[in-house]
Amino acid sequence: MAGKDFVQKVDIESDGVANEKIVQLLLAIAPLHPFGQGNLTTDGIQWSEEVSTIGEEWTEIETVKIKPEFTKDIVEIEMALTLRLKSSGAAKFAKFKWQARNEDGTWVDLCSEQTYAADASAYKEHTISGRFKTTANFDEIPLDIRAMVQREDETENVTAQCKNSSYVMIIAY
Repeated sequence: MAGKDFVQKVDIESDGVANEKIVQLLLAIAPLHPFGQGNLTTDGIQWSEEVSTIGEEWTEIETVKIKPEFTKDIVEIEMALTLRLKSSGAAKFAKFKWQARNEDGTWVDLCSEQTYAADASAYKEHTISGRFKTTANFDEIPLDIRAMVQREDETENVTAQCKNSSYVMIIAY
């Protein structure tokens, strides 16, 4: 087993402080791949459902909840998050950003908003990655992570999906 299912299985079987430390270690070495799940594919590449923008506001593409059976403070979190997006035409730009929060807390931008320039009519993948320094609104498990997109104006639409190779690796205590 790997990823989220592995961590959940270990957590269900834990029963004390010693096993809790094992779960902590496994969270640190077992990256979670919660995005873009669905039917298996012959090439192993999966995408979340296509989501198109609504109006000129930011539109949520996919949100995942990482919620093991315990609450812990995050020491360090590493992520590599990939989405692909396109515009309905070639004249307007599209924007995207990734956000995270403590469960039901205030959203924190994981990167500044990124602009996919005009002539965006074909899907293009974008990845943000690295280690994120925790903040007051993103420093404990459980947590939520989401991808957001926005279109330049009402004349064009943006469509996006999250990729299954996106991962989150957490060290918590």
